[in-house]
This record gives sequence, C-alpha cells and structure tokens, in this order.
Amino acid sequence: MIHPHAGLNPRPDGDSRNVREQGHPQQVKGIAMDIIGVIIAGIIIGLLGKFFAPGDRDNIPLWLTIVCGIGGVLIGYYLAAALGVEATRGIDWIRWIISIIVAAILVMVAASVTGRRGRAV
Repeated sequence: MIHPHAGLNPRPDGDSRNVREQGHPQQVKGIAMDIIGVIIAGIIIGLLGKFFAPGDRDNIPLWLTIVCGIGGVLIGYYLAAALGVEATRGIDWIRWIISIIVAAILVMVAASVTGRRGRAV
C-alpha cells in the first residue's frame, strides 16, 4: 500500500506540491527577471555605446542598437570576469564601463556591416 503523502513535503501553509515543484515558480520568475534586466540594460548600454562610438553611427536601426547593447552587456560581463574584476555589493562601475566600450565597438561594426549611408530609408 502506498502512503497517501508519499513524495510530498507538507508545509505549514498547506502547500502539498511535490518537492520538485515547490521551487519551480521562483526559478522561472528569477530567469524572467534576468532576461528583462538584460534587455533593459541592453537598451541603455546600446544607446550609450552608440553615443560614444566615433564616426557616423546614426545609420543603424534602433533594434540593431539594442542588439549591440545586449551583446555589449553579455560580452562585457564575461570579459570583466576574465580580466579579474571582482563583483561588489554596489554598482560594478568597471563592468558597466567595459560593457559600454564593447557595445560601442559592436555599434561601429554593425554600422560598417549594414552600410546604409547612401540609401533612402
């Protein structure tokens, strides 16, 4: 005979979900917040990268600027870790500066690759 509560972890609040299911909503919420955070940071870093990139960089569309910003955030984060930049309790200014530099490089590459200089939009 199988015990009626086999595999369940009863909690004081009456939640009788399986142990594997109890932490799942928080993990999904955490991943969703990370993705939203990277997108928002990508928008900001992309625009800053576009601002700081030398030359004519207004010839790339906004969506490509955002993609460059997201790439700058992700690559800059891992590049900072590879350079030995330690995480701090506050704002990691060095990581953000590296991300802006990477985004500026990506914006310059995107502007040279797309080459929309002489075309009408």
